[in-house]
Amino acid sequence: MSDAPVALVTGASRGLGYAVGRALGARGFRVVAVARTVGGLEELADAIEAEGGPSPTLVPLSLTDFQGLARLCLAVHERWGHLDLAVHCAANAPPLAPAPFIADKDFDQSIEVNLRATERLVTMLTPLLRAAPAGHFIHVTDDRAGQPNHGAYGAAKAAAEALLRSFAAESARIGPKVSIFLPRPMPTALRARFFPGENPAGLAPCAEEAARLLELVDVPAPVASA
Repeated sequence: MSDAPVALVTGASRGLGYAVGRALGARGFRVVAVARTVGGLEELADAIEAEGGPSPTLVPLSLTDFQGLARLCLAVHERWGHLDLAVHCAANAPPLAPAPFIADKDFDQSIEVNLRATERLVTMLTPLLRAAPAGHFIHVTDDRAGQPNHGAYGAAKAAAEALLRSFAAESARIGPKVSIFLPRPMPTALRARFFPGENPAGLAPCAEEAARLLELVDVPAPVASA
């Protein structure tokens, strides 16, 4: 599978990122899985390999470690020379609070992870995506901007979406392709922080939303399990 497409997925240790990484691996992508949680990354690797996909590259890394991101991009360049797909699923869920009572540290953390890290990914991954025949950046957004008590989270996610919309317009002719994906509510750890005790029965499984996201991408059919 030396010519297999290469996909980088953030937030790949759980939730939607895990489901996207697993689905891409099943379709023969070489997955570069980025997350802070080593155990979740190892579970993803086990799942991909059990389903016959290529062994993923596991990268335990915080998206706020910009020097680490730079080293990762250099490693991708040296190994493959390009990146076919980037799916940015990672997000930070700050504590809920009315706007006048948001703690500075919580607001700063939300901006750092949900906005600043997104900007760094755009900056660092664009050369790798442009080196591919049809590079594609997919940003997972949220529609909670303006909802009560979601000021820190909603402001950062709304700003990140605005950044990606500009990036999409700027890249329309020269690439990479840029897509923004809004998933349905899912039973993720992030959502559980906002809605503790919520009955997950009415939520969309992460695997279903990963399949919807991959409808945006020209992906091979799943490989046969070994």
